[in-house]
Amino acid sequence: MTDITHHYAEIGEVMLHYAMAGSGPPVVLIHGWPQTWYEWRHTIAALAPHYTVIAPDMRGLGDSSRPLAGYDKRTIGNDIWRLVSETLGHREFLLVGHDWGGPTAYAIAAAHPEAVRKLAVVDVVIPGDGGDFSQGGRRWHHNFHITPDLPEALTQGRERLYLQWFYQTFAYRPGAITEADLDEYARTYSQPGAMRAGFSLYRAMGEDAKANAAQLATGFRLQMPVLAIGGGSSYPHARGRGTEPEQSLRRVAVNVRGAVIPECGHFVPEEQPEALNRLLLDFFAD
Repeated sequence: MTDITHHYAEIGEVMLHYAMAGSGPPVVLIHGWPQTWYEWRHTIAALAPHYTVIAPDMRGLGDSSRPLAGYDKRTIGNDIWRLVSETLGHREFLLVGHDWGGPTAYAIAAAHPEAVRKLAVVDVVIPGDGGDFSQGGRRWHHNFHITPDLPEALTQGRERLYLQWFYQTFAYRPGAITEADLDEYARTYSQPGAMRAGFSLYRAMGEDAKANAAQLATGFRLQMPVLAIGGGSSYPHARGRGTEPEQSLRRVAVNVRGAVIPECGHFVPEEQPEALNRLLLDFFAD
């Protein structure tokens, strides 16, 4: 049983909750939507014997505080950068992001390339890379979440039902996220402001894409080693992105390797933790 400790740090306007375990070189794990630090529980257990694992809740989500603004990925990334560099004192670290944690991790790596030794991005593409972030509308919830006010009104009091639909439909194996796991996610997402904060991640998509595209237009590319991982099962049975993450990261970085995990949808850390953990351990050790 991995000994996970929980902490809080004041980072400007936000109070960040973060989980920690292990010892050794630091690895930072950034969750996505609709999840929290908790999505990394299996990965923390695998990495902690070798690394100091830091898994924050991004602003607005989990047990972090819920500011009204600042949900563009550069701002969220700066929260996490300050936590890792200023509060915890790490000058270099390994970095992993899943779902919205991927563009957030990219923002950190782009702003502080000297500090990010290696970057892994799991089942997500980078907004503004020249590709199609929403798969031509197949990811219908992107436009729904961007709509002002309506998602909050329709999901209030139904948070568990709404989130459960994603856990079941976007996964290859619907039971990968159990009732007990759903209880933990519903505990935080049903708190006042949490669904609004989650929708705000999507409402900042345009700003994210514009900022990234402007930087890439200067010829900027990430130089550190990058691992891009996709879930191998997509429509109609799941929502894994397959080779899309690798294609995306090749547009924004120069040293990229790709991997696709079979029998896996979008929720890679919970659907196929052993396969993911092997990929990460090999990538970090190489």
